[in-house]
Amino acid sequence: MIRQTHEEHPELSIVELCEVLDVNRSWYYTRPTEPRVQEADLDVRDAVERLLVDFPGYGYRRVTAALRRAGWQINHKRVHRLMREESLLCQLKRHFVPTTDSQHAYKTYPNLAKGAQVEAPDMLWVADITYIRLPTSFVYLAAILDAYSRKCIGWKLSRRIDTQLALDALDMALANRHVEPHLIHHSDRGVQYASSAYVERLMSVQAQISMSAKSNPYDNAKAESFFKTLKYEEVYLKQYQDLEDAQANIGYFIEDIYNTKRLHSSLGYVPPTEFEMANTPVGKSSL
Repeated sequence: MIRQTHEEHPELSIVELCEVLDVNRSWYYTRPTEPRVQEADLDVRDAVERLLVDFPGYGYRRVTAALRRAGWQINHKRVHRLMREESLLCQLKRHFVPTTDSQHAYKTYPNLAKGAQVEAPDMLWVADITYIRLPTSFVYLAAILDAYSRKCIGWKLSRRIDTQLALDALDMALANRHVEPHLIHHSDRGVQYASSAYVERLMSVQAQISMSAKSNPYDNAKAESFFKTLKYEEVYLKQYQDLEDAQANIGYFIEDIYNTKRLHSSLGYVPPTEFEMANTPVGKSSL
């Protein structure tokens, strides 16, 4: 059958067109989708796939936000359909593994972070430690985030889960940021954070020390969310050969992807660095 449409013959009514073609009017409404619509889907699929090359852990809502920022007029339902059809929906799952040893004789501190009003950078930092699996061993990552922007401001990867690991991450954060008295530093009750060396380092900059409730590893939600993102979008997608390989890749992800490019739903789908630049109050600066 010759395929012609009313759009190709605007001088004919739909009834007249169907009579010329000797078809029922229902044909006009049920005819196959036009090629240009299919091509539009191909363009979106291509844009989604190129986006997922850089951000393989993005779900359909974050992909939708990224496409809109790039100028696409598109809704999340269409993106979800296309990603489902192309098997691009992320479905990675992993289990929580504790890294905290709170059985120690050091002093612990009350939770000051719960209910705190965080209205600018460097009012509340959150710190935590997680593990990274290598082919024959584990290494450990200590990280510190600014709770205002979720930006990772200090991190350290090491074979040892000790106080020095946590201190190195803290020293990076202190070097990267402008710290004023009364900054709240929040962590779990692990020995690394309760140790004399770590507490003294915080007191030297007049920080307030805050710790999670006992036996509640999910109390430090922002740090847990960061580690989840890191593992789903970087660690689980790679096979690091050694500590140096892991450090190079994780460092690139934190500094060049997570902090500066990755869209965060909790920030209105902008990256942490961009969020800080757009929302830092006048007179308050962060590096």
